[in-house]
Amino acid sequence: MTNEDVLAKITSIIADQLDKDASIITPATNFKEDLDADSLDVFEVIDKIEDAFDIEIDSDESIATVGDLVSYVTKQLAA
Repeated sequence: MTNEDVLAKITSIIADQLDKDASIITPATNFKEDLDADSLDVFEVIDKIEDAFDIEIDSDESIATVGDLVSYVTKQLAA
């Protein structure tokens, strides 16, 4: 699965969970600043992503942007 595939799937999940237009979500998009996501929103997004990719995301990871999340998921899939 390529970075683009991971980004597309993650973008779709974020747009659905946070009720946002997918076109505004880029790798540079910050969850809190750009999407007004609180910690519960981020938890729900991460939960859906863990299910979608069948991975575990460490809660200690500093994931602030969509790009951070894409990089983390891509590394987990490669491991």
